[in-house]
Amino acid sequence: METLISAYGAKLAGGGFDFNKFIRQPQTIVRLLSWIFAMVVFACITTEGYINSAHSAEAKCIFNQNDSACQYAVGIGVIAFLACVGFLVLDVYVPFMSNAQERKYAVMADLGFSGAWTFLWFVCFCLLASQWGSTHDIRGVPMDAGRATVAFSFFSIATWGILTYFALGRFRRGVNEVTIPTYADPPLDHHTPYPPTYAPTSYNPTTYTPTTYTAYPSNMPDIHQQPPFTPNPQPPGDAGYQPPNY
Repeated sequence: METLISAYGAKLAGGGFDFNKFIRQPQTIVRLLSWIFAMVVFACITTEGYINSAHSAEAKCIFNQNDSACQYAVGIGVIAFLACVGFLVLDVYVPFMSNAQERKYAVMADLGFSGAWTFLWFVCFCLLASQWGSTHDIRGVPMDAGRATVAFSFFSIATWGILTYFALGRFRRGVNEVTIPTYADPPLDHHTPYPPTYAPTSYNPTTYTPTTYTAYPSNMPDIHQQPPFTPNPQPPGDAGYQPPNY
């Protein structure tokens, strides 16, 4: 079995970048939508969000002439636009991070920012909707720009909320071990009997019986006893030999 480690939504081992797979990811699609919505909000306000009345040459915000509402929406939109670009680059770079701790910090940054901007877009929508409803003098007011700003502020709440959910899911997964099955020899089963060909023969121990020896009789002659020692024995047949006298 081969074990791979998955850290915060991606394998810990580095690999090549697959653009087609990356662009089809739900997280990437939602982030691109957030990028587009933010661009629509601040573009509508910067191009058609300020008009001057017939009695004054100074341009005022189309949302009940409340400049703070337009400035807040532009600030939230511009920061969200830049953040989407930054987090898209970070999403590309995360699979190449070999350190799980670095991935944790990246996911935590995504989670914190997405959660904060979900709340800020909600505040922006409530502010713009309230000021738009309080606008009574609509002479010369670009209605389409005002409605689009309010609508895409509401859409941004949904997209950033989804990004928060994705980041929270990756943070909860953390570091997991993914086991990939590979070929390996089957484990030995000690409870399975041997095949008939290799069955071991049974061992029957035999009882050892010591041999009883009888005592050697003392009255038997010792056949191995040597004769008594006699100095200078004469050879047989030479006992009566006398040397001649000259």
